[in-house]
Amino acid sequence: MFTHETKIRVRYAETDQMGYVYYGNFAQYYEVARVESMRSFGLTYKEMEKDGVMMPVLKLVCNYFKPAKYDDLLSIKLCLKKMPGVRIHFYFETYNEENILLNTGEVELVFINTVTKRPTKCPQNLLDKLAPYFIKKNS
Repeated sequence: MFTHETKIRVRYAETDQMGYVYYGNFAQYYEVARVESMRSFGLTYKEMEKDGVMMPVLKLVCNYFKPAKYDDLLSIKLCLKKMPGVRIHFYFETYNEENILLNTGEVELVFINTVTKRPTKCPQNLLDKLAPYFIKKNS
């Protein structure tokens, strides 16, 4: 299982009239967490696109428990529970500075060949980077 944590400070422009983070902004927070998780092991979306693979979103699920507020420092915890194939499924938990769970979410993306516009397998370099997190250890 692969996990990664990204910190995001809520900006004023991301809040609504009540001072709460506008609900749609969580999709952007998830994207930041995905990009930063890949960057943490030396890969970028830019490189994948250059190599002919894009990752459009197939599914987005958000569950809201408590509001995030202006100037909160959020911890976005990302988890990959299984190795990707043609699709990759991310799970998210969002906490505030008091470690209160504010939000959970899931995002499923598909790997698309930029030339054929058809689904393709996960790029081998991404599989190679993820493999150590999914190797079963003998006890």
